[in-house]
Amino acid sequence: MTNEIQWYPGHIAKAEKALAEQLKLVDVVLEVRDARIPLATHHPRVPEWVGSKTRVLILNRVDAIPPAVRQLWQQWFKSRGETVYFTNAKDGNGVGQVLQVAQRAGDEINQRRKNRGLLARPVRAAAIGFPNVGKSALINRLLKRRIVVSEARPGVTRQLRWVRISDRVELLDAPGVIPTKLEDQAAAIKLAICDDIGDAAYDSYQVAVIFIDLLQELMATAPELMPENPLSRYKIDSLGMTGEEFVYELSAKRDRGDLERTARQILIDFRKGILGTVPLELPPN
Repeated sequence: MTNEIQWYPGHIAKAEKALAEQLKLVDVVLEVRDARIPLATHHPRVPEWVGSKTRVLILNRVDAIPPAVRQLWQQWFKSRGETVYFTNAKDGNGVGQVLQVAQRAGDEINQRRKNRGLLARPVRAAAIGFPNVGKSALINRLLKRRIVVSEARPGVTRQLRWVRISDRVELLDAPGVIPTKLEDQAAAIKLAICDDIGDAAYDSYQVAVIFIDLLQELMATAPELMPENPLSRYKIDSLGMTGEEFVYELSAKRDRGDLERTARQILIDFRKGILGTVPLELPPN
């Protein structure tokens, strides 16, 4: 990759500071990640922000990965002592379970308050994560109405605000945050492929080439997880092709050699699910 993926840390740092302050008021943190890239969408400051609070780990867009990959992630997180909740916030799948977990945490908090002679109050939860991982859709599902508008740009899309989900749960709606600096360019590329990086600057052609290379590697190393070739819809025999070769051939076939246009369309097709269920990360080892 000749050009690194870049973004602009000024407003991100400001958003992080505001979020860290608000999280001091929170009882439960809902950490929302992208099921296609659960490791790349983990913000390195989450452990610091959460501290001793209850954290609920949510992998959203579960419909975008094969069931076998979901099972692998579930087992991997379990082996690390973590419970993971899978959701598809678009259709509401799994969202009810997340609400129940938050409410149970609230019941425990209120029992402790009662023991100290304090009145019960709604549990305060916060949904945090990278841009576009599905926080807004999740909140709208929890509220059972569309109150939060989804935005791609991190940090400056909207102000931090509280919304009441029920008599038992209040939720902090926070803008998407990405690290002010991401050293791991491999993770940054996956964020760009999935469009989970807001308004970062990147070259669509280079990102699409690496996306094809990742697909080819996955099909070669774990064919049982990819029973169908996602690239078959393009009517090109992709066997043995590099990402660069594939994008060139597809571009010549249908876009008169316009590589940028072809690359953008490949990424759009993936993001919309047109290529089927495609994971970009598997559990380590």
